[in-house]
Amino acid sequence: MAAAAAAAAEMHRLWLWWRRKGREYRVGAAWTAAFLFALAITVGFWLDGGDDHRRPIGGPILVGLTLLRNAKQRRAVCLDGGSPGYHLQKGFGSGSNKWVLHIEGGGWCNTIESCSSRKMTQLGSSNYMDAQFFSGILSDDRAQNPDFFNWNKVKIRYCDGGSLSGNAEINQNGTILFFRGKYIWEALMDELLSAGLVHAKQALLSGCSAGGLATLIHCDDFRELLPKGVVAKCLVDAGFFLDIKDISGKSTIQSFYSDVVNLQGIAKNLNKDCISKVDPSQCFFPQKIVKYINTPVFIVHTATTFGRYKTF
Repeated sequence: MAAAAAAAAEMHRLWLWWRRKGREYRVGAAWTAAFLFALAITVGFWLDGGDDHRRPIGGPILVGLTLLRNAKQRRAVCLDGGSPGYHLQKGFGSGSNKWVLHIEGGGWCNTIESCSSRKMTQLGSSNYMDAQFFSGILSDDRAQNPDFFNWNKVKIRYCDGGSLSGNAEINQNGTILFFRGKYIWEALMDELLSAGLVHAKQALLSGCSAGGLATLIHCDDFRELLPKGVVAKCLVDAGFFLDIKDISGKSTIQSFYSDVVNLQGIAKNLNKDCISKVDPSQCFFPQKIVKYINTPVFIVHTATTFGRYKTF
């Protein structure tokens, strides 16, 4: 009986030990599984692992900001006098020698006060710019963007307030503003050409809103910068701001555009054929300059867009 009792006690002790160890093993296994899952998520969250090109699983790619080299030496600066920026994602496969450039929108500024406020934002200073998710025409998702998914893709940030066309500097009561859109465009094109745009076989310049107007202004120049034989076209998305009276009977946008053109020294940089026939501020209207453009232009615009009818 004593032996049986001792054996039973030993079996109970072994059972308790097994249950305790089993629980520890189960906890350990759970922690191990959790760690491996977290590691897989961390590694898989960014598909290509680079700081400048990162994509959450199933989402658009995140492309880092590149500041324009030698910007200040070339006078190619934002409203605040700092370097402008862009985002570049290299193409691959059949798109390696094809390029799509997209100019960011963001309206305009027409007074010293509005431009001073603007230079404290991402629309006037690269200090406030971040990496950008590429989607839509810049997406590398073939299902979403079948025509351009593997092209070299560039998003041009907009920080001059004048559709990349100004050439002036103002220093008034300690407020300094740089309207250097013309120089930004020229320096940016030189940098992109050296980055591979010079070898393009096909190229598309696009822009939205104020970026759409910039696309029209620079469309022919874009084509002329490329080697002969390159298929170059332009795409204007929501870039038509009509020269019509508003509901109060006033030509509000005409007055607004006139202020922008005069403040930023834009007149001399607009289409020469257009400004030889009408007031330069009229040549800031897309419908006035599009007829002078020789490069093929695609125009995308909704029938009703809030921004086209609001009072500035």
